[in-house]
Amino acid sequence: MLGISSSIAQQIDYNTKKGFVANGYDVVSYFNNEAKEGNKKIKATFDNVDYKFVSQENLNVFNANPEKYVPKYGGYCAYAIGAKGKKVSINPETFEIRDGKLYLFYNAWGTKHIRNVVRRRSERFTRKSRQKMGRPKTYRLKKFEKEKLGWLVF
Repeated sequence: MLGISSSIAQQIDYNTKKGFVANGYDVVSYFNNEAKEGNKKIKATFDNVDYKFVSQENLNVFNANPEKYVPKYGGYCAYAIGAKGKKVSINPETFEIRDGKLYLFYNAWGTKHIRNVVRRRSERFTRKSRQKMGRPKTYRLKKFEKEKLGWLVF
């Protein structure tokens, strides 16, 4: 078994159902848009928790940059943590890679719902930003400028 020590000394509460992060699924394979259960003979330890991999190649990729592959929220359902603040186990075959980070979910509903939550929060942020900045100002131009340019919005 190959392992890496971490300088953060397990500050994350990991979901280690079945003894491994992501229920023993290969966290590197998710980044290839595949959910594959790892091999118990090909494993690594990072931040005092165990990971399984489908191949030696994926293990090597993980060992080169383990922080990249650690699931957000310690591998608990991203929707349940984000929406309700509750730690809920996952179905390791329901996942999403967003902005280079791995999010795992209890079921497929969570992956669809999280997209809506992100979209709504983005819309809310945009509305609040507009309210703070105010509406765009429209300036009237002098008659000779209006004939050449029309209306300008700044």
